[in-house]
Amino acid sequence: MARILVAEDDDAVREFVRRALELKGHTVTAVHDGGAAAQLLFAGGGEFDLLLADIRMPLMDGIALALKTARDLPRLPIVLMTGYADQRERAKALDAIISAVIAKPFTLEQLATAVDEALNRPGAV
Repeated sequence: MARILVAEDDDAVREFVRRALELKGHTVTAVHDGGAAAQLLFAGGGEFDLLLADIRMPLMDGIALALKTARDLPRLPIVLMTGYADQRERAKALDAIISAVIAKPFTLEQLATAVDEALNRPGAV
């Protein structure tokens, strides 16, 4: 299964996502913001098969993280999450670099589908 990096500032959502993905057999590293995620991605903290990030986070938001990731790790699939309609609109400009944007609240099935589709996207890691 896949090694997934989750960046989510809401403790409850981060824990739900981590547990849900682990139940599907994935190995999950979960961090509280985009800065911590960037540190893991770019400072040799681990090899990942997918980045799953909230759009609205402190330090580095999901859009900035997605742009940096797409530039430096272009084969790494990216899925973004948001509970804000305006943030979802911001993400539309990133269609070329992200696999999906899932709207909060989401179900386990919606999460699993977005992750599976991103991991099976042609050209993914």
